Amino acid sequence: MEKLRIQMLVDLQLSGATKSTQKNYLREVDNLAKYFNRSPAELGEAELKEYLLYLIKGRHLSEGTFRFYVAALKFLYRTTLKREWPVEKIRHPREKTKLPIVLDLSEVESLFAVTKNLKHKAILMIIYSSGLRVSEAAHLELTDIDSKRMTVMIRKGKGGKDRYSILSQTTLEHLRQYWRKYRPARWLFEGQKKDEHITTCTIQHVFYAAKKRAGITKPASIHTLRHSFATHLIEAGTSLHHVQLLLGHRSPTTTTVYLHVSRHNLSQVVSPLDKAFKQAL
Repeated sequence: MEKLRIQMLVDLQLSGATKSTQKNYLREVDNLAKYFNRSPAELGEAELKEYLLYLIKGRHLSEGTFRFYVAALKFLYRTTLKREWPVEKIRHPREKTKLPIVLDLSEVESLFAVTKNLKHKAILMIIYSSGLRVSEAAHLELTDIDSKRMTVMIRKGKGGKDRYSILSQTTLEHLRQYWRKYRPARWLFEGQKKDEHITTCTIQHVFYAAKKRAGITKPASIHTLRHSFATHLIEAGTSLHHVQLLLGHRSPTTTTVYLHVSRHNLSQVVSPLDKAFKQAL
C-alpha cells in the first residue's frame, strides 16, 4: 500500500494538483484501504459499489463531498493503476442548489463597528471588500497589496489559480493604521509566531465573535462576507462577468447564483396582488 501511495502522490504532483488536493485524495484512498483492510489494487466492482454506498448511507456525505471523493478514487484507478474505473455506470446523486446566506450592508457595517481590534477589523474588511475566501486572506503577504493600482493579488486560490481583486480605499486606510501598530514582516496577518501566517480557524473565531456582538442571528459564516461582496456588487450594477473574475470562478454559471439573492433584481418584480389592488382602487 505504501508503494501505491507514493506512486499516486507522484502522479498527483505531475498532474499539477494543489497540495490540499493531494492530501485529500491520498486520505480518501487510505480510507478505502482501511475499510476493506486490503490494497485498493485488489478491489473490484462489487467492493467499490459497497464503499460508495457506505459513503452515502454510512458517512452521510453531501453531494459535493461525495463527488470529490469519487474523483479521488477515479484518479487512483485511471491514472495510478491504469485501469478502467470499475463503477463507471453508477449515477452520482444530483447536487442540490442552495442559495447563499447574504448580509445586508447595514449588517456588514455593524460587524466592523463592534470590532475594535485593529487587526481583526482589517481581516474582516479585506475579506468583504475584496471577496476573499478565508484561506486566501490567511495567506496574504504584504507585497500582495498594491496601493498604486488599488488591487489585491490572490496567489494560488481555489484550483491553484492566481487572480486580482479590487482594493477598497477604506480598507487600504485601515490597513495602513493596522500596519503602523503591528508592523508585520512578511505575512499581512501574522499568526502567534511572526514567521507564520494567521490560521483560518482564528479568522473564523474572529467573525463569529463579531457576529455575536453585532446581534446578527442569520446562520452566517466567514464565507458569508464573500457572498455578500458578490451580491452587493451585482445590486450596484456590476456586470456578472466582472464579478466572476473578481471571485475567481471558473464558470459563469457558478456566479449566477448571486442573481437569485440580489435584492436589486427582485425589486424590479411587482407582486400580482399589488397590481390587483391598484386596479381595484
